[in-house]
Amino acid sequence: MHVTFSGEIWYWRGPAPFHFVTVPAEEGRELKAISGLVTYGWGMIPVTARIGTTVWKTSLFPKDGSYVVPLKDSVRSANGLETGDRVTVQLEVRSARPGPGG
Repeated sequence: MHVTFSGEIWYWRGPAPFHFVTVPAEEGRELKAISGLVTYGWGMIPVTARIGTTVWKTSLFPKDGSYVVPLKDSVRSANGLETGDRVTVQLEVRSARPGPGG
């Protein structure tokens, strides 16, 4: 499954501070519909993400009925991004379960 959307980068100051982009509601519903097939627990969905030319593997976190995409500092730095910037995110859902022979 491929999902492309735009969203604003926001910062969470919790015990492990991080930056995120929230998946819009419609795309979040599509992801939730397949989550049972790919999640590896706690509702996390493994994905390959892309912003600009930067590609990385991560997992979507469920939040407020949708999901959030965590943005590593290296991803933000490579693209010159800061809190409040609007970005286009491309996601490809990966299977968390090994296939035949895996």
